[in-house]
Amino acid sequence: MGAILLYLAIGLTFVALYTFVGLLIPDAFSGMAITDTPTLASTIIYFSFGTLTTAGPGDIAAMHPIARSLSNVEAMIGQLYPATLLARLVTLEIEDEK
Repeated sequence: MGAILLYLAIGLTFVALYTFVGLLIPDAFSGMAITDTPTLASTIIYFSFGTLTTAGPGDIAAMHPIARSLSNVEAMIGQLYPATLLARLVTLEIEDEK
């Protein structure tokens, strides 16, 4: 349960980072404007979790180098975290069998 919550917390951390980047650099994202709208939170969450799972939402793209770097880091974490977690769980299971 804690591993799942950590994965979700990682995604929400990147939501905050994307918001900060979008506020500081208005054209950091194509297809998503960081303005005070009712759909802002859901749009940023959509982009963040799409990037984290590497599904990659095609309608929003990171344009600024900082935004692209954050997207790359999130995608790498999104791949490495589940792989590492699965490897650890398998190792624990094998150790219990001995």
